[in-house]
Parts: sequence; C-alpha cells; structure tokens
Amino acid sequence: MSFLEISHLEKSYGPTRVVKDFNLSIGQGEFISLLGPSGCGKTTVLRMVAGFETPSGGSITVGGQDVTRLRPNQRSIGMVFQAYALFPNLTVADNVGFGLKVKGVPRAERAPRIARMLEMIGLSHLGARYPFQLSGGQQQRVALARALAPQPSILLLDEPLSALDAKVRVSLRTEIREIQKELGITTLFVTHDQEEALSISDRIVVMHGGVAEQVGAPFDIYNRPATRFVAEFVGQLSRIEAQVLVPETGTVRLGGAEVSLGRPLPPGRATLALRPEAVVMDRPGEAPAPGRIALPATVCDVQFLGSVIRIGAETGGARLHLDSFNRPDQPPPAVGSPVTLSVAPGDVLVLAD
Repeated sequence: MSFLEISHLEKSYGPTRVVKDFNLSIGQGEFISLLGPSGCGKTTVLRMVAGFETPSGGSITVGGQDVTRLRPNQRSIGMVFQAYALFPNLTVADNVGFGLKVKGVPRAERAPRIARMLEMIGLSHLGARYPFQLSGGQQQRVALARALAPQPSILLLDEPLSALDAKVRVSLRTEIREIQKELGITTLFVTHDQEEALSISDRIVVMHGGVAEQVGAPFDIYNRPATRFVAEFVGQLSRIEAQVLVPETGTVRLGGAEVSLGRPLPPGRATLALRPEAVVMDRPGEAPAPGRIALPATVCDVQFLGSVIRIGAETGGARLHLDSFNRPDQPPPAVGSPVTLSVAPGDVLVLAD
C-alpha cells in the first residue's frame, strides 16, 4: 500500500523543464534515495514534496490526502538541510524543541520529547550548549532531532552529509538509517553519492535530466542497470566496444577472440561493460575455470588502496579494471607484466542507449 504517491510531477522554470513526468510510489516506512548528478532534478522533487516549490503539473498524495497545493506547515513534513540551519541563538535543547513550540505543544509535554530526541542522537549531555560549540556531525544530529521531534509523517533529507568529512559521513549515515528504522518513518533522501544511496536505501531512484531513469533495490540498480547512464553513474565500470558476429547467440569479437555471451544482441557493434569485481586475474600457468572467457592482457596501472588493490590492464585495445583483496603474501603484479584475465559471460553488461 502506497503512503506517499507522486504522480506525473512536472516542474518548469520558463521554457526549461527540470522535472519531467516523475512518478513514484513509496510505502509506509520505506527509505528511498533520489540519486543523480547536480542539476538532474532530485532536489527540486524533494522541495515540491516539502511544499517549498509549486509543481507545474502532477500531484502529491500523502496517506490518501492530496497535499499538492498545501503549505509546508500543513504537510506534516520533517526536513533536514545540507547546511544544518540551526538557530544560533538557541541552545541544542531549544533547537530540538522549536517545532514543538510552534505547534503549540505544552511545555510539560515538550521536555520529555526533547529528552527522548537528544538521547536518540546521543547528545543528552549537550542540551545546554549552543550550535557554535558543536562539531559539524553533532550539529547535523541536532538538525535531525529537530526534524523528528514533532513526529512528522515523512522525513526529507537534502544531502545532509555532504558538508561532513568522510569518516563522520559514514558513521552518521548509519545512525540516520538506524533511527529511521526504529521510528518506522517514511523517508526521502537526496544524494549525489552512490555509496551512500547503495548502503542505506530500501530503493533507489536514479535521476538524469529531470527523468527517473530507473527505480529499484540497490542490488538491482547496481547489477541490472536499465540504461547506459545508470550503468555508468552507479559504480565503477570498464567499457569495451565489440563487433557482434552472430546476433542470435550473442557471439562477439572480444580481446581478439570470438566468444559467445549466450544471449541475443543487436547486429553491428555493441558496447559491453564489466564491473571491477567481475574480472578475475588468473595465476600464471593456471587455466580459467570452465565456461569463463579468457582475455590475454598487459598490466598498465596498479593502485594500492589498503584492503583493495585496483589493477588496470589492457586487452584488445580496451582497458579493464579489476579489484582484488590485499594479501601480504601476494604482492600485486608489476606494470607491464603479461596476465590472463577471465570473466563469466553472465557478468558482461550490454549497455543500451
């Protein structure tokens, strides 16, 4: 059963359409991420759900009620912004309780709610401080608590982690997801960071040019991209231009050899792609496992990333990247050394326009 229903949503600024026929159904308690590059329309969609932007067309329904023309304070929405937007002259506790005060919640009821929110974000001991006395991560936790204190029906997060350093960002996104699960609140999260979206979402909406190119679970978005843009935007990807020799069987010329992908392909040329983890570097003298495609290659780049080693290798005029786990007893291959790569036919993506 859909709780938040967005139907045929449109937004234009003069002759420029920034959101085009956007449709999305969100169930109660779902965590949905809008993912895409800058200018793709994801924040505009969020602002229309919040009531900060008026749609040029379409409708927004929450719990069966059409809220398309309602003001933001009539929508039971909690909003967390990228820049915290805390009141500098209010203490942490007063910031958290601001929405409750505006709603007219009696002081006696506000105090336990504020205490509960501060406990939830792990800042019970800092209620008397002011925002300037907090770190960036702590300020964003306060902004989250302030949004949740009035018990909204929907939580909206507009790139709330982009101003934080990497370690704090990873920690806080996990906390946000845990709090969201605990409260069971329907959440719409905007980000341009694919790792964030993949790690915490129930479903992801990949946007491009104002259009929702694909909607699906993180596993499906990553492993079964519906379009070329989704495949290239989400995760690392190596592309190979191949000549299709037998369209019916998907036989192509790949790395100087004729191989069958076991599925039909359009005639002519095809753009194939491989994720780094799909490519395996076989040990010297070791034959690839039966059914895998063997590709002679030359190592052209080695990046040591700690737990992972990313290797670039050229084969048949194309460059492939593969990831392998670091092992102290197995140093990475030297640049210029010949290697044999292998891939499973089912791991080869065919990129559609």
